[in-house]
Amino acid sequence: MLIALNKPFGVVCKFSPEPGRRTLTDYVPVRNVYPAGRLDTDSEGLLLLTDDGALQARIANPRHKLAKVYWAQVEGNPTDAAVVTLQRGVDLGDFVTKPAGARRIDEPSGLWPRDPPIRYRAKIPTAWLELVLREGKNRQVRRMTARVGFPTLRLVRAAIGRIDLTGLAPGGWREVDVENLS
Repeated sequence: MLIALNKPFGVVCKFSPEPGRRTLTDYVPVRNVYPAGRLDTDSEGLLLLTDDGALQARIANPRHKLAKVYWAQVEGNPTDAAVVTLQRGVDLGDFVTKPAGARRIDEPSGLWPRDPPIRYRAKIPTAWLELVLREGKNRQVRRMTARVGFPTLRLVRAAIGRIDLTGLAPGGWREVDVENLS
């Protein structure tokens, strides 16, 4: 079984109780499924859940090179040089990221309002970037955009392989076909 969930902002990416916090149990009533990878509590978007350990490893492990698409709302207007650096790989100190897809995009259509909203500052514009990664280190997208001078304010995972958020409101889920992964 493979489930696509649109994980809302603020939800802890586990099923076990977390006092005073929302977890996956609050959204997915299916037993014996587990996240294939994770999304930080302050990130939102596509999370895949499965009851198959081998499939979980295939989705989460970077050696399988499964593309993950992220939309990042960043502070400021990213320069061409910043986008090229994101594409070529960013030295984060403890490692250098692999080359990634990176481009400026308009705000994604159909994107839901975040609850709570990001902080707006009247004199500092925001912009959107789309990043396509085939690795997944802890807080990698946020660290990459900050390193090139454009900190992430909102991060949405839009797709994993060919599975995306189409038709899923925050907190919504559906079963998906494993064949759609690659």
